[in-house]
Amino acid sequence: MAARLVCLRGLLRVAGPRPFSAQASPLQTEQQGTKRPEPSSAKSLIDIGTRRIFSSDHDIFRESARKFFQEEVLPFHAEWEKDGQVSRELWEKAGQQGLLGVAIAEKHGGIGADILSSAVVWEEQMYVNCTGPGFSLHSDIVMPYIANYGSEEQIKRFIPEMIAGKCIGAIAMTEPGAGSDLQGIRTYAKKDGGDWILNGSKVFITNGWMSDVVIVVAVTNREARSPAHGISLFLVESGTKGFIKGRKLNKIGLKAQDTAELFFEDVRLPASALLGKENKGFYYLMAELPQERLLIADMALASCEFMFEETRNYVKQRKAFGKTIAHLQTVQHKLAEMKTQICVGRAFMDNCLQLHADKRLDSSTASMAKYWSSDLQNSIATQCVQLHGGWGYMWEYPIAKAFVDARVQPIYGGTNEIMKELIARDIVSDK
Repeated sequence: MAARLVCLRGLLRVAGPRPFSAQASPLQTEQQGTKRPEPSSAKSLIDIGTRRIFSSDHDIFRESARKFFQEEVLPFHAEWEKDGQVSRELWEKAGQQGLLGVAIAEKHGGIGADILSSAVVWEEQMYVNCTGPGFSLHSDIVMPYIANYGSEEQIKRFIPEMIAGKCIGAIAMTEPGAGSDLQGIRTYAKKDGGDWILNGSKVFITNGWMSDVVIVVAVTNREARSPAHGISLFLVESGTKGFIKGRKLNKIGLKAQDTAELFFEDVRLPASALLGKENKGFYYLMAELPQERLLIADMALASCEFMFEETRNYVKQRKAFGKTIAHLQTVQHKLAEMKTQICVGRAFMDNCLQLHADKRLDSSTASMAKYWSSDLQNSIATQCVQLHGGWGYMWEYPIAKAFVDARVQPIYGGTNEIMKELIARDIVSDK
């Protein structure tokens, strides 16, 4: 594993952002993407070597990630759907392949690549239509909290094991009575000498059943002038007394992704379990949520690209009235509409990815990306199922799985109604 990570670090460091040069060399020109074809003119929407935000080094990493998902995930996903979770072995294989914590700094034990390299992993998972592995949440939602706000002891304790796939991470925000409204959280941690006593429950927690460490969002000051001023984050390890994992939830989609209820009954935590500063948790959440929404948006767009290619291939071989249905004008027009919508979405999405790589993505723009891309994903899913006819309603067809998996996208990570509120607030603000 060590040798593989050294190789990936060397490769992906080159793939990071490059300074602008008025007289770029031919190599720099090629790597900055001026000659790379756009998805709209490429042979397919998932071709490697397209999109100007990526370099040839990203392409090499994408080839490696694509091979991993095609060989180590796709053949086993149907069985994992029955189990309601992927295997632990898969997590360790992903770690050995260098696919976990890609953007975590080298000083913390990560590969130290850019966020565009993380996006490669997000997209390649969607290109095989396998939503079971919770790699993106583990690597690009949970790990940044620890890397950005954790103590040196916490970073050394968790990050290397998480990168190796031996410690699976989750984050517990949502409660039975508090979803998108984080200020409505009721889980409470009170001080008891030098310790904390945690009580409460969480629901819809991705990676919850398999988790080894969970970031728990809890109220720590009920007398704060506003709920936002009294929330803290805690690192709770599996096996801690009073930490109980409920059942794996039976969802209509994301069948191979373990999603659980979590309960905390007088869980005693040492002071060292506090992540960051006391009562600063809400501000940490607000700082990290744009990346979570960007991640959901990019995976939604990648799913659209997968569904389009799956449907294009289907209509070109499905026959009706003596010819393939791809020869029907109504089908051709529908394909033209969908490709246009996806390519327009991809242009905005890639702009958001580049903004985030440059540390310029704001909350409002991330909310736009999340709401628009996840809505598009559901629209494309509906149209693609329709073009498959009755077979699109059969579970063994990839488009059926993509259809049900898409439905939760406008709900988690903050509902799309909340995304519109955040966008609108920015529009009408006088500041």
